[in-house]
Amino acid sequence: MTAAILPADDTNALERAAQILREGGLVAMPTETVYGLAADAANGRAVARIYEAKGRPRFNPLIAHVSGLDMARTCAEIGPLAGTCIAAFWPGPLTLVLPRRADGPVSDLASAGLDTIALRQPDHPGALGLLTTFVGPLVAPSANPSGGVSPTTAAHVAEGLGDKIDLILDGGPCRVGLESTVISLVGPKPALLRPGGIARKTIEAVIGPLARPAPDGPVASPGMLASHYAPRTPLRLNASSARPGEAFLGFGNTPRATLNLSRKGDLAEAAANLFAHLRTLDRTGAVRIAVAPIPVEGLGEAINDRLERAAAPRGLA
Repeated sequence: MTAAILPADDTNALERAAQILREGGLVAMPTETVYGLAADAANGRAVARIYEAKGRPRFNPLIAHVSGLDMARTCAEIGPLAGTCIAAFWPGPLTLVLPRRADGPVSDLASAGLDTIALRQPDHPGALGLLTTFVGPLVAPSANPSGGVSPTTAAHVAEGLGDKIDLILDGGPCRVGLESTVISLVGPKPALLRPGGIARKTIEAVIGPLARPAPDGPVASPGMLASHYAPRTPLRLNASSARPGEAFLGFGNTPRATLNLSRKGDLAEAAANLFAHLRTLDRTGAVRIAVAPIPVEGLGEAINDRLERAAAPRGLA
């Protein structure tokens, strides 16, 4: 049976969703980045249901969503640098990996056995309304089968997980369309673990240079697996044109594109369109999706990261 879809701006729908979460259920919620599959972060069985519904590897930690700084303090040690990031970028698409509080409410399973925790405050009235109504942190990875294309509409959620979850809150298309940027504040220097909805240079303007994570380190946050965000149709990157049988995903003035991420060459528009366009092209029956080059600066770093992981050999997720 497919989950019901209710408006995220309806008080009764939020109360129903919160009650489902209190009973250990799963609710898809809108955020500014992508739709998240929410569960009570303190309920280990509910967290396990997320991994089961998504087919997600249990060594891959989850992000805990909080309503603000006070709730974040119950989950993690908030040092001065974290405080600076929170003041500058929350609510918004920035996730912080921080030292986990031993007495915090979040289930050990959500942190995949690590002594760190990934936290963010979403910038969407539906997500914040659910967090406020529920009154507690919610773990919420993207609401899609593991390794697949992330959902940016309620219909995408229903298509991928509708028969595995209890309710979908519809908050319209996601404004940012890419997952949050993830930085770690637990090492000697702040490190960029996953590029995302806030550009590297924007964060570096506030806290200084971001290091790269150790290549042989543990999976410390979502989005670090080699193969991820992938449609069923294989991708060919940095293509100047389509070959026979290919669909062509363009950018800027790309001629003869099947779909164009942004004819204006606007990276924010391209980010918002990326996952929806990949889903559409995945249904065309093409033998491959050719993708035009995307500039690497700004949000282009995150777009290229998603495309490279989507094009990686399968079986690595």
